[in-house]
Amino acid sequence: MVQILELFGGIGSPRCALRNLNIPTKAIDYVEINEKAVRSYNSMFRDELEYKTQTVVGWNLKPDILIHGSPCQDMSIAGHQGKATGEERINRGKGSDEGSGTRSSLMWETIHIIENMGEWRPKYVIWENVKNVKSKYMRPNFDRYMSEMERLGYSNNHETLDAREFGLPQARERVFTVSVLDGEPFQFDDLIRTPMQNLQDFLESDVPDVYDVTQPSVLECIGAKGIRRATVIQDYAYTITTRQDRTPAQVIDRGDGRYRYLTERECWRLQGYTDEDFERAREAQQRIGKYYKALYDQAGNSIAVPIFESMFEKSFSEKQGRRFDEKRGICRWYEKPLRDVTEVQQEQCEENGQQCDGCPDLILREKKEENENE
Repeated sequence: MVQILELFGGIGSPRCALRNLNIPTKAIDYVEINEKAVRSYNSMFRDELEYKTQTVVGWNLKPDILIHGSPCQDMSIAGHQGKATGEERINRGKGSDEGSGTRSSLMWETIHIIENMGEWRPKYVIWENVKNVKSKYMRPNFDRYMSEMERLGYSNNHETLDAREFGLPQARERVFTVSVLDGEPFQFDDLIRTPMQNLQDFLESDVPDVYDVTQPSVLECIGAKGIRRATVIQDYAYTITTRQDRTPAQVIDRGDGRYRYLTERECWRLQGYTDEDFERAREAQQRIGKYYKALYDQAGNSIAVPIFESMFEKSFSEKQGRRFDEKRGICRWYEKPLRDVTEVQQEQCEENGQQCDGCPDLILREKKEENENE
């Protein structure tokens, strides 16, 4: 069982990844300010959100993974970025400076949360954000984040990952920072990359005319360069954003002189979500005007599911269904030596369906003690 804490949780991309890998998952908490995203999340995972009375004796609320994709608007080139320090700022933003009141500065609240968790600090902390987080103006805060995580006992590593390297025909580059508590740095080179799939497999057939490009401001920008552009999609889509009907835009050539936008479903597919995920989310939303604007927004703010799948496959797939390390005698559930696991905690495990008595590591330890006594 993998326990997960989702901050800035959106529509649950990491939880979808764990589900797709058939890794049993328990959500310690899910935090999201956008009410429509919460509605989609609850609908998508409604079969997994059954509430039942549970004893709190020996209860373990320590997450294995904490994931925070903190807001990117104030660090993005397209947003109101600003110098991380100093008086001379570009644009009109304040970047992610702590105490600035910007949405992007909420990343520091994650640091405070981890600090206050004490012995319940998560084993893994994953932070995802835009490439610009490592730019000249944002770098001081990025480096400070890494230093703060080191102070809390974590080993850090980061890499810019492109969704195209993980099977999706979408050019979406994001910086992923993985911090490991009291362990070796996460090795991104070990991630399983997969060939990019054919874009046509992600597109719908018989798309209604309502998705046709009709705004003159977009039509006149087709093929243009610069910020006011509308790029015709060829082999892959570009970064899925929260809106499709404004520049910079990307469009599909219908082949008869008309162009159309990507549909809501196509945007979800290009982020790695299943059609069942999409259908369940749509059930919880209302169409506003031509489109389900909330579904576009949720796709644009999401994290590509296959990237999480590759990360979790490296970290957890081999361990699923095994809470004990057979070589070190460590209980994975409580993250401490077997000899320190109390009887109350073992009883709690059994109530939750965990079979401590049959643990292979416990048997190995008992045999070792028998040999030592002989």
